Amino acid sequence: MAAAFLLPPSQMWQTSSWLNHDFDIDFCIRKGTNLRKLQFLSVVVLLAALFALPVAAQSTVVTEDTVNSFMHWMFGQDATLQWKVVSIKPSTLKGLMQVTVLVSLPDGNKQQWVIQVGEDGKYAMSGDLMPFGADPFAADRAKLSGVNGIVVGPKDAPVTIVEFSDLQCPHCKKAHPVVEHLLKDEPNVRFVFQNFPLPMHNWAAKGANYADCVGRKNPDQLLAYLGAVFDDQENITEATADDKLKAAVTKAGGDAVATAACAALPETTTRVQKSLEFGATMDVTSTPTVFINGRRIQAIADAPYEVMKGIVDFNVKEMSAKK
Repeated sequence: MAAAFLLPPSQMWQTSSWLNHDFDIDFCIRKGTNLRKLQFLSVVVLLAALFALPVAAQSTVVTEDTVNSFMHWMFGQDATLQWKVVSIKPSTLKGLMQVTVLVSLPDGNKQQWVIQVGEDGKYAMSGDLMPFGADPFAADRAKLSGVNGIVVGPKDAPVTIVEFSDLQCPHCKKAHPVVEHLLKDEPNVRFVFQNFPLPMHNWAAKGANYADCVGRKNPDQLLAYLGAVFDDQENITEATADDKLKAAVTKAGGDAVATAACAALPETTTRVQKSLEFGATMDVTSTPTVFINGRRIQAIADAPYEVMKGIVDFNVKEMSAKK
């Protein structure tokens, strides 16, 4: 029988964390010290058992009560931590159940933790799964053909960058100039912006509605609007959101009054909801989540820019050669 190992997520992924799924934290609200706290409380992994497990149907072992008890033993020494089991469902990898837990920290921040649990409930590992195969990103690339967000750039471009973003998210603010830089350096790329406002943010949904209206009226103004909102992000509150967002529309060259009226329409909210639903089909659980031609990048702002540009350039070359 294989040995069991204690593998902190930081050791499992290390420098490749921004390329893979990593420890599935909501990047827009994580704090370094809190992340280390969760990383230290690592999960026991039985590596050799993963490929021998039967197909997971609906586990009667991995229940909400079991997960809560597990969390109690993992985190019970810190009475300031609270958690809620968000979901328990069959994992993409046969024989595993995927458990998502939302951990509330004493400073008010929340962190989302995803663990993969053996169907028998005896072993688990922290983090998401990475795709594998001759073309490991082909499946997500195909699914992303169904994007319903705002499109900027040539529709026949060989490479598409899709970003799921929340305008109230500090890490999305950090990611925005990186995406802008990539689009400027490689004009033969199509960009799709998918609104993904998180429920814990009190004006993010309104910002998403404004973004939807700006982008659908004039896609060329979208990036400027996003930049204006991110520049003023720290000064925007739930009470001042309309005035601040209208100012961002004006700064981007749009009609603030017409955009505000559009943002208040039920059909605009419906489009944003459909963007959220599409993100769920792509297993998006954190912002920003970026896909470069199907390749998931969880923390694009943390990666060296030259590496991101290299991935874009490589995909442009590869996809152009296939035409």
